[in-house]
Amino acid sequence: MVLEQTIAAIRPLNETAMEGARQHWDSIAKPLHSLGRLEDMIVQIAGMTGSPNVHLDRKALMIFCADNGVVEEGVTQCGQEVTKAVAENFLQEKATAGILCRHTGADIFPYDIGVAEDTCIPNCKIAYGTKNMAKEPAMTREEAVRALEAGIRAAEEKIEEGYQILATGEMGIGNTTSSSAVASVLLGMEPETVTGRGAGLSSEGLQKKIQVIRHAIELHHPDPKDPIDVLAKVGGFDIAGIAGTFLAGAAHHVPVVIDGFISAVAALIAVRLAPDASGYILASHVSKEPAAKMLLKELGKEAVLHGEMCLGEGTGAVMLFPILDMALAVYHGMATFESTHIEAYVPLN
Repeated sequence: MVLEQTIAAIRPLNETAMEGARQHWDSIAKPLHSLGRLEDMIVQIAGMTGSPNVHLDRKALMIFCADNGVVEEGVTQCGQEVTKAVAENFLQEKATAGILCRHTGADIFPYDIGVAEDTCIPNCKIAYGTKNMAKEPAMTREEAVRALEAGIRAAEEKIEEGYQILATGEMGIGNTTSSSAVASVLLGMEPETVTGRGAGLSSEGLQKKIQVIRHAIELHHPDPKDPIDVLAKVGGFDIAGIAGTFLAGAAHHVPVVIDGFISAVAALIAVRLAPDASGYILASHVSKEPAAKMLLKELGKEAVLHGEMCLGEGTGAVMLFPILDMALAVYHGMATFESTHIEAYVPLN
């Protein structure tokens, strides 16, 4: 019910607010559209919030942590015990994402949505990890819906607390395997095209990972026209939680930032469930994973950072925050042509 209500609440962007933001950018005493995509993002956020008076003072990174049963197949460099260790480090700001949040003025909120052990981070656990998709569906359809709704509720809580922009992150050993499987199905691409080395597989390990993904897809036949079916059969709880966050942001007119490959997969699930959710999503960077550019193209998004990063945890998404802050500093603080008595630039053919 929560999922259906959230999807029903999503509306297209407010065109009047976007036009107001464009006019304000054009009134500032600088060459027209000279901040390029940064101007476009502020205009887009105006369309989300319904007002050209854009402010992003309170920022949050939401990290969904979960284990993946497919780790049993030897598709990762390390064991799933690492998931719990890193997840709990988020609370102490010892992980990379925590350090970046501290330096960008963002608050960090990790969630245990499916870690294989009990943890001390906030609990919205659906199960103790997914099943091994090489042998059985990763989760039931009901679990997939519950995981989506857990993401929705977590995001709504932060929105109610006054956060004006949400970044998405994840932590879970084996989650590039499940994400590659979902991407393969939703993009209609062969597993070898969308699968990368994750946290550092050898060439032999990469081939094993591709074979496992291919086998799981052939075994379960996930329906590419049914995103929840794909999520349930070959996905992960962290992916579902992030997808729910994108849906909640869209329903409540709050921008949500894609991190890298895994959260781009989650964004595609959200958009396939609710096409208008796309307008409320911002892309931060182009992940080093091979499917990253394909996913952004499918979503119609252009990222502003091209650093070949693939760390995860929401690190790339958080790096977008200071860039948006600088764009808004110009948007709100720069003199206009009128106030400086300078002749305004006009569009030229």
